[in-house]
Amino acid sequence: MSYSRRSVVAGFSAALLLSAGPAASPVTAQELKEIRIGFQKAGIFPAVKQRATLEKVFKEKGISVRWVEFQFGPPILEAINTGNVDFGYAGDAPPIFAQAARANLVYIAAIPSRGYNQGIVVPENSPIKTLADLKGKKVGFGKGSSAHNTIIAALEKAGLTYADITPVYLGPADAVAAFAGGNIDAWSIWDPYLALAEGKQARVIAFSKDVQDSISFFLANKDFTTRHPDIVALFNKTFADEGKWAEANRPEVATKLQEATGVDKAATTRAVERSNYTVVPINDRIIATQQETADRFHKLGLIPKAINVKDIVWTWTPGS
Repeated sequence: MSYSRRSVVAGFSAALLLSAGPAASPVTAQELKEIRIGFQKAGIFPAVKQRATLEKVFKEKGISVRWVEFQFGPPILEAINTGNVDFGYAGDAPPIFAQAARANLVYIAAIPSRGYNQGIVVPENSPIKTLADLKGKKVGFGKGSSAHNTIIAALEKAGLTYADITPVYLGPADAVAAFAGGNIDAWSIWDPYLALAEGKQARVIAFSKDVQDSISFFLANKDFTTRHPDIVALFNKTFADEGKWAEANRPEVATKLQEATGVDKAATTRAVERSNYTVVPINDRIIATQQETADRFHKLGLIPKAINVKDIVWTWTPGS
């Protein structure tokens, strides 16, 4: 194989930390005065930030909220691991690599996807028509990201192996330039970047729903969760309430996301229209789906040993 068995996990505690954005000091005081949230342009987090809902809820407890922006999931989880942020949001693959690297974090809630917020795109005039046509091609995606999982699942569905493509590991910003410049043949990516690419005549050859069950997760620092389970439960409840609001008010969600991220309104609207915002506890079905993903990465040698996803699941019982 052309990739190291430990290459992705080894990079988790080194290269990703370098890209983790501004750091904050880990919480050491017994009395909690601030919560720190890692977020990215994807999902509902930017809209909730724009609405200042968390600030209103936690102000009643004398707790302030600090938001720290990252490019994508893996650096958020590294920041959670090191205690530089308390909460974060990521797709399915980052927590698996984090757990394999023994990161100090837990799953606290989930948002199952409708399967249209992530996909594999090619230029409109590309000769690539099907997943099988990816053989021998350069495919860009974030190492250890949910897009990494999507491309692997897609290759499996097409009867190809990971060795049949040339992986080009790129964060979203670099991938935008590489795709536009023709330096990669295909790109596995999520919204809003997916919607932006579609708006520029990129063609989707597969959405995540075509190859896998896609789930996004809320995660928290394990030590923080042990010390402050009531805060974690309140965090989840607040986002669950915001999710209900978002499901019923998609045009306003699009407006808030556009204000928060500066992403093109048409692309933002497209992403919002196909999103699910319902926040749920981690149940057995979600664990089983995530375990399948973990086993897929282990089978390929991208994580060094098998992991048990259930070992880092924190039980949230809404209303308790």
